[in-house]
Amino acid sequence: MTNETDPTTEAPDVVVVGSLNVDYTTVVRSIPRPGETVLGDDVRTFMGGKGLNQAVAAARAGASVSMIGRVGNDDGGNRLRTRLRSETVDETWIGVDERSPSGAAFITVDDNSENAIVVSPGANATVGVQHIEAAAAVIARARVVLVQFEIPMAAVTAAVELAGGTIIINPAPAQPIPDPMLKRADIVIPNRSELATIAGAAIPQTEAEVTALASAMTAGWGDEATGRRIVVTLGSDGVLLVDSTGHRRFTARAVEAVDTTGAGDCFCGSLAARLALGDALDDAIPWAMTAAAISVTRPGASDSMPSADEVAELLEQQ
Repeated sequence: MTNETDPTTEAPDVVVVGSLNVDYTTVVRSIPRPGETVLGDDVRTFMGGKGLNQAVAAARAGASVSMIGRVGNDDGGNRLRTRLRSETVDETWIGVDERSPSGAAFITVDDNSENAIVVSPGANATVGVQHIEAAAAVIARARVVLVQFEIPMAAVTAAVELAGGTIIINPAPAQPIPDPMLKRADIVIPNRSELATIAGAAIPQTEAEVTALASAMTAGWGDEATGRRIVVTLGSDGVLLVDSTGHRRFTARAVEAVDTTGAGDCFCGSLAARLALGDALDDAIPWAMTAAAISVTRPGASDSMPSADEVAELLEQQ
């Protein structure tokens, strides 16, 4: 495969730096409480992880995508890399760790299509600064660099520092964003609880509370924050965009949800792709919301990501 350090190599639209997991999913009547045992249906296996999900979403949205991460030297790792290739995602920078198993996620989905997830990081926890620096050229030349927090923060920080294009941070699983990273960000995409964590506040319940919290964060970026935005995903309540000019809410499309696993990843990956392909943010958000709406009508995470044609067809029906 082509060496991405060659400066003559065409730059990808999107680079995703993040996790790859084998997802084991079962549907239950209700998610168990502490000490409770419940019966589920047959376990289904999907290729997932926030990084892989977002990379697949971006590729299906029409972008050229490279992914950076690590898997174990095992069947799961082979399947994860094969999956990336099948989605035309460049896996040149997916390393193989000889000591750790591939990451795994254990997912329960209840009758209301809500989920609870336990993640075993495995090889994802071995992604180091040296692995990011090895891919410095491709990160620097990508139109959009998309990161999340299922790999070590030092590696995420290194990727953000090397990025030359638009930087999108999806702070999930929720943890505070280091100030140097936040100051480099162009777009931050949290949900309500993630917004609360990165802002150091209680979870906002109303649109007004979400707006106030996100607005306070954009103000905290300082004078250089002009053009930097927070895009808060609100599930069935839609999306709230907050920037230095104010806020705008985008209404969610009503659908019959089957499995919400990966919906946020679908939104992030799709948004990154549409921005890389030249859409303005106000156009990319409805596109990504439509993609996420389609994804929740299907089981699985990366398997549920729609094609660009499917999204375009649904948008035409509005």
